[in-house]
Amino acid sequence: MTVRIIGGNLRDLSYIAANLRPEDQAEIDCQFDEWTPAMLALHAMQGRAYVVELDGNPEAAFGAAPLRSGLWIAWSWGTKRMKRCVPRITEFFYAVLGPDVAAQGAWRVEARAMAGNDLAVRWLNRLGATERCHLPGYGKNGEDFILFDWTRETWNHVSFPKTPGIEAAADSADGSGQGRASARGAVATAACGQ
Repeated sequence: MTVRIIGGNLRDLSYIAANLRPEDQAEIDCQFDEWTPAMLALHAMQGRAYVVELDGNPEAAFGAAPLRSGLWIAWSWGTKRMKRCVPRITEFFYAVLGPDVAAQGAWRVEARAMAGNDLAVRWLNRLGATERCHLPGYGKNGEDFILFDWTRETWNHVSFPKTPGIEAAADSADGSGQGRASARGAVATAACGQ
């Protein structure tokens, strides 16, 4: 199976959003009053957005975007084949996305996961995120969430494996450079939650 990370583009992000795995669908449904796959794709492209292809088919999306100076939010969602993408996203997270977000001046990166989204919660813990608090009733229908984060202080305690062979920069499908990321530094961001 060929696994490839490319820069996010409207077509691939919309496809993934239209074919979400049930856990991600539930998590997104309760955070927006109304949404469409195209709207979610446009929302994702506000910062660093990436797509994971399995044998040429887009199956997962992830990225991070600044909310204000020094504060970023990280996110991910995918199809039923997303679990097969997690190892590659994790490698990219350590080698490219984290260092890029740190180089952009992030002091804090947050990720929220619905309390029942076991894949997201386990993944954030494995990525070294700090579980800050439970957010009872955070979803529009009272769904509970968990807030995770990385800060410059907690990044010092996260193991950053050196992963040769990872794309130093994903190529943007539209040539805009959206997917290009610097591989400087050793700071992590989240690739989960919304």
